[in-house]
Order: sequence, then structure tokens, then C-alpha cells
Amino acid sequence: MNNHYHSIIELRIAQERLRQARHSFNLAWIATAVSAVISLTGAGLLLLNKFPEGTITAAVGMGSGIRCIQLAKDANDRLDKILAELDDSL
Repeated sequence: MNNHYHSIIELRIAQERLRQARHSFNLAWIATAVSAVISLTGAGLLLLNKFPEGTITAAVGMGSGIRCIQLAKDANDRLDKILAELDDSL
């Protein structure tokens, strides 16, 4: 019986990790889209000869994009870890 409860708890933990990874991945996609819009706005401002505004906006967009990629990578790493743990338990 004890092993059965242990398996149920492990399954629930894996499901929660999967849920969190899914939300992190979705958030990373949304943030990436927002970052792309900000970068394009910055590029547009640079083309309109508004250099200070364009430079700041483009830099913020690129910085946000880098962070979004890191969030997506972290979510993917969590999924890989869950898969490895499930393989080990089977």
C-alpha cells in the first residue's frame, strides 16, 4: 500500500511540474511576441530619425527577447527532467 501512495504522490508532483512548465512556456511565447513588437517599434523610431527613443526602445525589446528565450529554455529543461524521472521510476 505504501508504494501505491508513493506512486500517486510522484504522479501528482510530475503533473504539477508539467502544468508549471506549460504555463512558463506559454508566458515565454507571449513575452517574446511583446518583445518583438517593442523591437519593431524601436526600429521604426530609428528609421524616423528619432534616435534616442528608437535606441532605448530597441534595446529594451532585445533585452526582453533574451529573457524570454531563457524562460522557454527553463520550461523545456523542466520537461526533460520530468521525463527522465518518469523513465527512472518505470
